[in-house]
Parts: sequence; structure tokens; C-alpha cells
Amino acid sequence: MSASTAARGVSLRGITRRFGQTVAVDDIHLEVAPGELVTLLGPSGCGKTTTLRMVAGLENNDAGTVRIGDEVVSDAASGRFVPPERRQLGMVFQSYAIWPHMTVFENVAYPLRVRGIDRRTVEGQVRRALELVELGPYADRPAPLLSGGQQQRVAIARALSFEPGVLLMDEPLSNLDARLRAQTAREFRLLQRRLGITCLYVTHDQEEAMMLSDRIVLMERGRILQHGTPVDMYRRPASRAVAAFFGAPNLLDVNVLASARADGGWRIRVRGAGWEAEGLADTDMATGSPATAVLRAEDLVVDRPEAPLPDGHVAWTATLAEQTFRGARQSLVARTADVELHAECGFDQAWSVNDRLRVSLPRSRIRIVAR
Repeated sequence: MSASTAARGVSLRGITRRFGQTVAVDDIHLEVAPGELVTLLGPSGCGKTTTLRMVAGLENNDAGTVRIGDEVVSDAASGRFVPPERRQLGMVFQSYAIWPHMTVFENVAYPLRVRGIDRRTVEGQVRRALELVELGPYADRPAPLLSGGQQQRVAIARALSFEPGVLLMDEPLSNLDARLRAQTAREFRLLQRRLGITCLYVTHDQEEAMMLSDRIVLMERGRILQHGTPVDMYRRPASRAVAAFFGAPNLLDVNVLASARADGGWRIRVRGAGWEAEGLADTDMATGSPATAVLRAEDLVVDRPEAPLPDGHVAWTATLAEQTFRGARQSLVARTADVELHAECGFDQAWSVNDRLRVSLPRSRIRIVAR
């Protein structure tokens, strides 16, 4: 199987989908390059699955165009609509749709047989697909006897069996427990990279998206809030809503005192409740305007109040209000008279509730976004 030679890009231009008075997807523009894995991420009802279904041809777009490779497969203005079976797409859904009365081989062979492909070709393509997902020895096993992770791999093998140009995946790991989900995600990412297949992936799980994606597209209420690499989405959020979606950052209300160009963006001086510092932003902000300072919990340094303060740090003296042991780390909540700060630190740091401590972080780690 050589999925890399068949990989095709996906282009969504101004696609919209309405259900009555509800706009489920609102003027989405997105380009997915051949061989790229792009994740549509967001809470339930944000429009990510509806977007995927329009690419698949399971939903009609009310406006805009869907292009797969060089072919326009849906154009609302002209009425053009290519049915799902002619879009050369592989699809894996939350429910693996494994037929319990069939063997693993028969499950993977099914989409080839309904296409009328001859028996010898079916045999070869199914065997190759099963080898790709490391299920070759299980070909003759009844599908219900497989574990959840193995059944998920059967679903992937079935989607890959006819060498699709694009693979669509809708919450494919949500039925697995946390340990197996992480393991299966890693296996799938290695497979996708090896094959070079284009993948559009839907999930509500931020960690899954960060682990898998070349790019993440964060959606809310049918629109794209921001898209970018996992690092950019986490470290350079464009808004308070984006920052809040990834992890559990400290979001502090501040007012802008001054701004200047720096580091490919803007250095913004802000004042919060009982503190003042500079942070980085991608856009300029007017003096006096409200803003949000984003402080990641893992960037905060917890120390004794009398310890030397590292250069370039902004600091608060606080009281430890809560402490939660999490194995390799502990989560702390420190309170001042004006702010509450959530910090992550090593499990071996010996703190007790009501201890006085100092919380600090490098100014370079403060991100400023509009409120």
C-alpha cells in the first residue's frame, strides 16, 4: 500500500451549514495540505463534526465549496455534489462499526467487496492493510474477540484498505480508557506519518489534539477561533477563549499601560491588581484598554519569600491555600490579597497549607491577549 502517492489536500472555502434557524457551521475557510494531519477541536456543538461530515458528503453545505485534491466535490452555488462513495475517502467513527458476525478479514474486506473489486485484489489489499496496523495474525479471528484498541485498528485498516486519498476520523479514540487512548493515538500518528496520508481528525480532547496534530483548528459556535501548530496554540493564544481551552492557565485581568514593537510582535506593559509587568502579544493594544495576562501554571516558580529572585521575573508573595498531590507533580493554589494563582511543581517540594511563599515567573512567559 502506498497511501503517500495518493494523498490529496482538502480545501474548504466559505462553507456554511444551517439546521433551521441554527447556524452549525458559519463561513469556514480551511486548507489541509497533502500528508498533513489537521485536528478540528472544540466542545460539543461547536460544529467540528458537521464540518467533517460536509467533507465526507454526509451533509450538504448551504454555502461555499469543498475541494478534495483537484476536484470540487461540493459547490452550493452551482448545485454540484459528489456522493460520499465517489470521494475516495476513508472514514473512521466513534463507534467502530465492527460487524460481530464477521472475522477481522471480512470486516476489512467489506468496503472492497461492495465496490465489486475482484477476489484476488481484495485478498492482497486486505492483507496489506492488516499488516500496516499490525493485525496480520488476527485475520481469521472473530472481530468481537478483539480488545477495544484492536477493534479500533480494524476500523483504521478497513478505511485504508482501498488506499484513500484522505482519511476522516471522528472521535475514534473516545471509547478507549485513558492509557489505551494515549497508546493507540501514538500508534496511529506513527502510521499516518509513515504512510504520508492526509487526515482530518475530530476530537474534543485537547491532549489528544496536541499529541497528534500538525495543526489544530479550534472551533466555537460554528467558527474558527484560531488555527496553528500545537506549540503556537498553547504558547501564543490569540484570545482569552483560546488560552482557556488549553490546560488550566491563570487568566488575570489587567489594563494596558504602554506598548512597543519587540520580538516579532509587541511588548505590552500592563497593570493588574497589586502587580505590574511586561508581557508579549501578537497585536498592538491601546493604552488604557482592558486585557488578559495568561500565566501557565507550569511556568510559575514556587519558592520561599526570602530566596533570591531570578533576573527578569515578576513575583507575588502569597499564602498556600490548597495543595493536591498528583504523583509526579503537585498542584498548588496560592492567594494574595488581590489574586489567586494556580501553580504546578515537583512532588518533592515540601509545602504545607498556610505556608508563606513566593510565586514568580519570567516576564517572557507572560502572554497578553484581549479581554
